[in-house]
Amino acid sequence: MDKPLILVCNDDGVNAPGIRALIEATRDLGKLLVVAPDKPQSGTGHGITINSTLRLNKLEEAENLEVYSCSGTPVDCIKLAIFKLLPKKPDIVISGINHGSNASINVIYSGTMSAAVEGSLEGVPSIGFSLLDFDINADFSASAIIARKITQQVLQSGLPNGICLNVNVPKLDHSEIMGIKICRQAEGNWEEEFEARTDPTGKEYFWLTGTFKNYDSGTDTDIWALENNYVSVVPIQHDLTAHNALNKLKDWNL
Repeated sequence: MDKPLILVCNDDGVNAPGIRALIEATRDLGKLLVVAPDKPQSGTGHGITINSTLRLNKLEEAENLEVYSCSGTPVDCIKLAIFKLLPKKPDIVISGINHGSNASINVIYSGTMSAAVEGSLEGVPSIGFSLLDFDINADFSASAIIARKITQQVLQSGLPNGICLNVNVPKLDHSEIMGIKICRQAEGNWEEEFEARTDPTGKEYFWLTGTFKNYDSGTDTDIWALENNYVSVVPIQHDLTAHNALNKLKDWNL
C-alpha cells in the first residue's frame, strides 16, 4: 500500500527546532511534504496574503521528504501545498511543534493552529502541536514522542469532518508526563498592556505585553490538564456559530 501523504507546517518558520523535531518524529510514517513560512509568523492567526506576491522555494529533497519555504502565512502554506504542490489532498496535516502554549484563548491567535484549522476546512484530518516552552533551545524530545503517538492514532482512526486537534504538551521530561487528557478549552483571556518605549531617535513606540488570566475552575480544561502535568487534547471546529444563542435571538422583534 502507498504510504500516507503527510503535510507539515508551523508558524515559527521552516528552520525552527520544533518543526525539525516533528519531521524526524513522523518521517517514517509516510511521505512528508513540508511547507512552512520562511520567517516567524507567530500570532498571525488565520491571516492570508492578498496584496503581495507569494513565493515558494524548495530547500530539501530526499526519500519520502520534500521541504519548501513560503513567503506567506501558515494558512498560505497549507493552501499552496494543497492546490499547487500536491497531486491529491494529504491524508493528514500536522502543524508545529510550536514554541509556547496554544491552550485556552491562545488558539485564536495561533498561526500553528490556523494551519491545522485550514487543513480541516479542506476535509483533511489535522493536528496542531505546541510545547509550553518559549526557549529557542527548548527540548522537544517528549513532545515529539507525543506528536508521533497522536499522529499515528489519527492516521488510524481519522477525525470527525470539520474537526482538528489542539495538542499542548507541558515542559517536562517524557517520564514526568502523567498521561494524555481529552479536554475542553478553558475560559481565559489576556490582560494586555502596551509599554511605551523610546527608540534611539527619540520617537515613541509601543510593545505589547500582558498576563494570561484563567477564569475557569473546571478540572476538564486544557489549562487544568497542563498545570497537572498532562498533555491536553482539545477538539476544535471552524464553525463559530453560537448555536445555543440562535433561539434566543430569533425571539427578537426585528
